[in-house]
Amino acid sequence: MMSNDKAGLTPREIVGELDRYIVGQDSAKRAVAIALRNRWRRQRVPEEMRADITPKNILMIGPTGVGKTEIARRLAKLIDAPFVKVEASKFTEVGYVGRDVESMVRDLVEEAVNLERQAAERDVAGKAEKAAEERILDLLLPPSPVGNRGAEETSSGGEDKTKTRETFRRMLREGKLDERIIEVEVTQKAPMSMIQNFSNEGVQDMVVQLQDMMGMRGGGGPKKQRKVTVKDARTIVRDEEAAKLVDNDAVQRGALARAEEMGIIFIDEIDKIISRGGGGGSGGGPDVSREGVQRDLLPIVEGSTVTTKYGRIKTDHVLFIAAGAFHGAKVSDLIPELQGRFPIRVELAGLSGGDLVRILREPKNSLLRQYEALLSTEGLTLEITDDAITEIAKVAEKANQSMENIGARRLHTVLETLLEDISFDAPERREKRVVIDRDLVVKKLHRVLDSEDLSRFVL
Repeated sequence: MMSNDKAGLTPREIVGELDRYIVGQDSAKRAVAIALRNRWRRQRVPEEMRADITPKNILMIGPTGVGKTEIARRLAKLIDAPFVKVEASKFTEVGYVGRDVESMVRDLVEEAVNLERQAAERDVAGKAEKAAEERILDLLLPPSPVGNRGAEETSSGGEDKTKTRETFRRMLREGKLDERIIEVEVTQKAPMSMIQNFSNEGVQDMVVQLQDMMGMRGGGGPKKQRKVTVKDARTIVRDEEAAKLVDNDAVQRGALARAEEMGIIFIDEIDKIISRGGGGGSGGGPDVSREGVQRDLLPIVEGSTVTTKYGRIKTDHVLFIAAGAFHGAKVSDLIPELQGRFPIRVELAGLSGGDLVRILREPKNSLLRQYEALLSTEGLTLEITDDAITEIAKVAEKANQSMENIGARRLHTVLETLLEDISFDAPERREKRVVIDRDLVVKKLHRVLDSEDLSRFVL
């Protein structure tokens, strides 16, 4: 189930796909594109050499909000690879060294299982749909007892029932029965509160075991009757039938292989686990904890075997991408062993006003397109002029300069401030065409900037 049409994309094609969502940062895009292509190449070298070819892990250096996480996330999504993002600083927050760094590998396997299960359910979707249809028809037309009727009467009644069933089948497919209420048997989920309390303490294995015992995984658990519409019942029954048809053992085997060969773990804020005095960890307290986290990460990144609920997984060929701003520290302050496990280093540039303009205009999922889509649900047509876009970018750039520079994330708060009144009044507006020009941007946003009340722009 690991086959993917995009797994064989060339580096140039990978960069082209990333360009649709991320502006600039060409060096980082090239580095991850080569890393991805090298995985494809590794599968095609002689088997005796394959085990010795390990991923060249990447360290991204740059301020927040310039696209580090988005590059890694989009890369994983591009090839349906399991992807996990962790913050290195979280491993020190619970008060002892290492929250259990192996948890990120277990999370990676969980993601791989989800991807494999989704792929398996797509493969059996046709069969599941047919089985669900028959079950819904059984609920709509329950079999009646034959009793003491004669053979001729039974035969006649059977023909009538078959005709009625086919009539209902046609109506079901045409959606004419969608709002009818029927009673279906559904799996009852166990409450999550206790599970979450354990999870907050980092006891991942206990969480998994409790989930299994309570039937929260794999479709188990007690059943109960529930009244729902036919439309909702089809979804419930179809999912149950798909789960029955999926080979769970095959899913788990495929997931382990997918995680080992295609997994990507993104370790953010790696600069936050550098000792204040440098890489030596000379002091005590927090500095010892930070260096301890580095040493805990080292065997996972180097390549080790981690035991998970689904089996053992080797991390030798998992791609690790680390990132950090490195404002008050240098890469050389990391312990030497960990530095050596990230041989590819790329620096991401801060965003200029021109970059912010491009971010508003170019990406396929740009913020402006998102707001246009959201307001269109209220029947509004949002039009933002070119000079307004330029002015919005200038405001975001100025806010970044006046406060902490959070990169493109500043655009979220600037646009929310600009469009707040329109979003609030949208359901009652009579004028369905809304034009945002430069004058409105100046009036709405510069008043905040000029008064130095920048709290509105704080994320």
